[in-house]
Amino acid sequence: MGKVYLVGAGPGDPELLTVKAYKLIQKADVILYDRLINSEILFLAKPTCELIYVGKEDGKHILEQDKINFLLYDYAKNNDIVVRLKGGDPFVFGRGGEEAQFLAEKGIPFEIVPGITSAISVPAYAGVPVTHRGIASSFAVITGHGHKGQFPDINWEALAGIDTLVFLMGVANRQKIAENLIKAGRNPDEPVIFIEKGTTKEQKSIVSTLKEVAEGKTTVYSPAIFLIGKVVNLKDKTNWFEKYLEEVEI
Repeated sequence: MGKVYLVGAGPGDPELLTVKAYKLIQKADVILYDRLINSEILFLAKPTCELIYVGKEDGKHILEQDKINFLLYDYAKNNDIVVRLKGGDPFVFGRGGEEAQFLAEKGIPFEIVPGITSAISVPAYAGVPVTHRGIASSFAVITGHGHKGQFPDINWEALAGIDTLVFLMGVANRQKIAENLIKAGRNPDEPVIFIEKGTTKEQKSIVSTLKEVAEGKTTVYSPAIFLIGKVVNLKDKTNWFEKYLEEVEI
């Protein structure tokens, strides 16, 4: 009987892996990985490691969650180290809790290896702090889609009073999200930012307003972080990473 490690791979930049994640990827006998895993991270695996793609594309799972759970169970019976590799952090909209529960019920030893969540790190790479003294003393991280791709059931009035809002997986529903926030009392002129492919060489930021998003005037491509709040205005002074990319002409 082996052990399953539910590992967060961070937001994309391989150098943002934790030391523990790095070591486990190198030692793993099997790695089950998601769509947003940077391929450079998979190159760290040993030549004999079995790589299994279990990601999600265009709203469809290559494998349903129940099947992924049983794959973890089966591989753990015949391998010493099984790594379930997830983008960001496994417990931030990563289904890590469900997998941990399943493994516990089956008596499979497991360990949680937290990762750097994209909700905070991607805005930081765009020069946008989710909190800032005198501007934002609170922030929330919200899923942009609900069960089986449906629009999420969210308490919009509660969100309206939070300084910074970060939506993950919210690109497809961005117009509905903006409309609901405005109806809940959010300022239509509040700045928003979409950050595509954050922390990678293809990172790109799109700055707009809540009203423009609600009117369908923003063009954005997934994967992207959708952030709303006055902290967006800090971007011009602190956008270090994208300036670096321009300077080195990657």
